[in-house]
Amino acid sequence: MKSLSCIAVLSLLALTLPLAIASDPSPLQDFCVGVNTPASGVFVNGKFCKDPRIVNADDFFSSVLNRPGNVNNAVGSNVTTVNVNNLGGLNTLGISLVRIDYAPNGQNPPHTHPRATEILVVQQGTLLVGFVSSNQDGNRLLAKTLNVGDVFVFPEGLIHFQFNLGRTPAVAIAALSSQNAGVITIANTVFGSNPAIDPNVLARAFQMDANVIRDLQNRF
Repeated sequence: MKSLSCIAVLSLLALTLPLAIASDPSPLQDFCVGVNTPASGVFVNGKFCKDPRIVNADDFFSSVLNRPGNVNNAVGSNVTTVNVNNLGGLNTLGISLVRIDYAPNGQNPPHTHPRATEILVVQQGTLLVGFVSSNQDGNRLLAKTLNVGDVFVFPEGLIHFQFNLGRTPAVAIAALSSQNAGVITIANTVFGSNPAIDPNVLARAFQMDANVIRDLQNRF
C-alpha cells in the first residue's frame, strides 16, 4: 500500500509540475481583458479584468505591427511589441508578439527575456542570430544565419541576439511564451544602471581598467 501511495504521489507531481513551471498561469475563464482600473473588475495575472459583458472584438485586435519601427538609433533596430500592456485581450493567455526592424548592419543587442521562450521568423533580409548557454553548459554559443522564412528558437532566460548581415533593411516577427515577457538588455543593465554600479566591481568582473568602465558607463 505504501508503494502504491508513493506511485500515486509521484504521478500527481508529474502531472502538475509542468503547470507549476509554466511562464504564465493558465486562465480559468474564456478571457480576461486587462484594464488598469478596478471598477467592476477582478485582479488576475497583474491586471484587472474588464467586465466580460462589455468586451468586444477591438479588445483582441491590434494593427501596430503593420508599421515599420524607427531604426535611427545607436543599435540600428526597433522592437515593436504587442503584449498585455497594449492589447488587453492577451491577459491570462500566456503569449505575446513583437516585430523587429533592422537597419543595414543593425542589431537587436544581447538581451534576455526573464519570463519567456522566443521563436523568431525572418520576413525580410538575412540575420545572424544566436544564444549563449548557461555556465553549467560552458557558455556555448549556438548561432545560425537565417534567411527569409527561416525560424530560430531562443530558450527562456538565455542571452541572445540578432544582427542584420545584409546591406538592406531586415524584418523579423517573434512570438513569446508570456503575455509580458520582460526584457533585460545586457549592456544597458550592466553599464547604465541607476545608480551606477561601482566601476571597480565591473572592472574586476570584466578584467578591464576602471577608467574604461567609467567611459562605458558614460555612454549609457
